[in-house]
Amino acid sequence: MKKNNLKSQYRVNEQIRVHEVRIVGDDIESQVLPTRDAIHLAEQKGVDLVEISPNADPPVCRLIDYSKFIYQQKKRQKEMKAKQVKVEVKEIRFGPQTDDHDYNFKLKHAQGFLSDGDKVKAYVFFRGRSILFKEQGEVLLLRFAQDLEEYGKVESMPVLEGKRMTMFIAPKKVAPKKDVALDDDDDDELPEEPIRKKPQQKERKEYTGPKVEGEDWDD
Repeated sequence: MKKNNLKSQYRVNEQIRVHEVRIVGDDIESQVLPTRDAIHLAEQKGVDLVEISPNADPPVCRLIDYSKFIYQQKKRQKEMKAKQVKVEVKEIRFGPQTDDHDYNFKLKHAQGFLSDGDKVKAYVFFRGRSILFKEQGEVLLLRFAQDLEEYGKVESMPVLEGKRMTMFIAPKKVAPKKDVALDDDDDDELPEEPIRKKPQQKERKEYTGPKVEGEDWDD
């Protein structure tokens, strides 16, 4: 069974053990009351006493229907999650003497990555004595950035670290990921009012057998 961490974050009614609390709520003046009196007030209003700020002095409690409170918190979490965009870093590797065919192939991939909202880490790897061509590698990366100007912007200029010269390009428009899904959990949703069904009348079955002469049958 999936554990509901959201519900376990809040103490409610008799679970609140402190001596006094500050109460807040709709159409309620903020005031400090003994916890017992606050619970009694919540009962009178047909709601619950929910501790929302346990570290305050005294702790702050809201007078609200507990199931409605959890529903609102869960809905807020879903909205925040939907707004979050996960940005991945895709690597594009070059050699200092990459030919045009390989370059255009990798350029097309980088355009797709940036269009999907991913960041591109482009680097030139210098193998052995090819480090002598580091200026050529820098020119290649700057050309790469220029060809991607429509899709992204340079986040950091080419930097040589060991045998790698690296440059980062960030997408201009961060697109939401298609695979982002909200975590639906119907346990915390407010229960719907039950629909009362009218009692069904028994359907009269039509007699299909032969009619006996002298007897009357209903149509």
